[in-house]
Amino acid sequence: MTMHISHIEIDMDGMPAPTPEIEQERRVAIFDLLEENSFALPARDDRVVPPGPYHVTLSIREKRLVFDVNTEDAQDAAEFHLSLSPFRQVVKDYWQICESYYKAVKNLPPSQIEAIDMARRGIHNEGARILQERLEGKASVDTDTARRLFTLICVLHFGA
Repeated sequence: MTMHISHIEIDMDGMPAPTPEIEQERRVAIFDLLEENSFALPARDDRVVPPGPYHVTLSIREKRLVFDVNTEDAQDAAEFHLSLSPFRQVVKDYWQICESYYKAVKNLPPSQIEAIDMARRGIHNEGARILQERLEGKASVDTDTARRLFTLICVLHFGA
């Protein structure tokens, strides 16, 4: 399978150090993403799209989310910038529910933890849906890949 991400970097330059929970979210999302993902660049009339697998660097520059995509042999494949505005509320909601979840795990019964986790998954799915919409015409990703990328966007957003 060549239409996937084989390496991903999160550019945290100039951002505060993540909390242990956020660092754990980042590690898990990267591990899961690299285990299995679907990432394809659409054909363009004006240029040939180099085939994957791809190396992706995610960063925030000038209040925009930047996807810098290269081939494994470091050939430029694409770069696209997305406004962070559509993500702001869902990222905020996601971190709030994660915070509730981390607290719940320490001292609430499993039924309450499960209810919070279901809400967390719902917000996560909403973030993934927004990302898929924003990537329309730039990159094609499946739902699981969008979910993992959304987690990484949340990690970046935390520091921004």
